[in-house]
Amino acid sequence: MPDAKSHVTAHVLDAGRGVPAHGVSIVLADHHGTPVADAITDEQGRVSSLGPAVLEPGIYRLTFATGAYFASQHTECFHPEVVVTFEITAPDEHYHIPLLLSPFAFTTYRGS
Repeated sequence: MPDAKSHVTAHVLDAGRGVPAHGVSIVLADHHGTPVADAITDEQGRVSSLGPAVLEPGIYRLTFATGAYFASQHTECFHPEVVVTFEITAPDEHYHIPLLLSPFAFTTYRGS
């Protein structure tokens, strides 16, 4: 039986170094800012367990602690955190949020 994933997962890649970003703290919060779950990226830069298996439709946000990550790499950065706000509209679908990160820029998209 495959491992069950949470409704929301994330993946962080350190594009500046060309490696997965291990040890990035991520907090999932609802639209009120109330934390739902938190996790830390694994050695592959992934978080596959971030909250419950199902979330109600609505607006959520992921906060990535990018400043602490870059500090651990002894690297100056411009964004001390990255907040990605997104909406769950289909509770039967999986929501995967990758973050491509460098010390002075980032990009994100809805992954699969």
